Amino acid sequence: MSVEFCTAPAVFAVKDEYQIMLPVKSELLMWVEVGGEKYFDEINGIIRSSKNIHKFTVPMAELDKAGGYDVCYRKVIERKPYHSQTEEPVSVHYDFKPLPTDRELRIYHLSDTHGRRELPVECAKFFGNIDLLVLNGDIIDHSGEEKNFMVIYEICSDITGGSIPCIFSRGNHDLRGVCADKLTDWSPTDNGNTYFTFRLGKVWGLVVDGGEDKVDENEEYGHTICCHGFRLRQTKFIEKVCAEKEYDADGIEYKLIIAHNPFTWEDPTPCFNIEGDIYTKWCELVKENIKPDLMLCGHLHRTEIFEVGGPNDNRGQACPVVIGADLKRVENGYSFAAAGVVLDGRQAKVVFTEPDKVRAETVLEI
Repeated sequence: MSVEFCTAPAVFAVKDEYQIMLPVKSELLMWVEVGGEKYFDEINGIIRSSKNIHKFTVPMAELDKAGGYDVCYRKVIERKPYHSQTEEPVSVHYDFKPLPTDRELRIYHLSDTHGRRELPVECAKFFGNIDLLVLNGDIIDHSGEEKNFMVIYEICSDITGGSIPCIFSRGNHDLRGVCADKLTDWSPTDNGNTYFTFRLGKVWGLVVDGGEDKVDENEEYGHTICCHGFRLRQTKFIEKVCAEKEYDADGIEYKLIIAHNPFTWEDPTPCFNIEGDIYTKWCELVKENIKPDLMLCGHLHRTEIFEVGGPNDNRGQACPVVIGADLKRVENGYSFAAAGVVLDGRQAKVVFTEPDKVRAETVLEI
């Protein structure tokens, strides 16, 4: 890894492309090379250099075929109107493994790490080798400072080393703080939207973003939140996804829903029990059209599986809902557990792991 990089890159999946993102320490002109093609971090033909986070958008098929990519840069000495000065180019290679299509799939799900690095990384490593990392909201504790976003890349770097795909989903704490509107500079989006679909090998997924967990007018937000309209726009997006039926394409064996807050569930605390009509509509659209195999959620700081028709199925689940992260305060600090998922045939094995042991294991028929 170059001394100019803060971490290894993170390779995020959005729709049919990878968004390779990398935080850096100095002013760099950057691009990645895949299969002989260059993909610059640019806007309208201008290569960015003043940003401390860089993004390169690469067609999924090209990186999957190449099996690796080179991160290239020129360090800027002085950028000026004429005859800018830069150092000679430097290249750093990273191998890359797309999701396999000929064996079981191993996924690790993290959420609610709230700015912590070591515990979630230890949980993932105890689970073992994985093919896909899911970061499902509240990875940071809040967006009060831009430097808080760095933990996203530290966790990705420690677990993936830039060599496997990642999925990123926003959590409600991510909306809090003066830098909350900058998170989309530091995370993958679909043209700025934090909700999107993705296709990775035999897996299709829908990422849904519920935004904050209380009504917009709650005094905690100080008039900074307008999530109601944001959710209505997502209803139209989900309807569009259902109309286009991309989840029925050839080769798809598994369909996932990824959402930080489990919208299938009604929180018994009144201030958190919001948007019942919208969330019920989402459940209806998903159940009647997409028919997913599994839904991955966080937010509740629990490791639990909500079964279809069970006591937590309040709005009509389409599939089992895995609540896959548990951060708790304990006497000497914090404990943490998260969820590994193994997809094999028509079974999903869910393994909740702590840093040094398996907390629980369940096999679901899907």
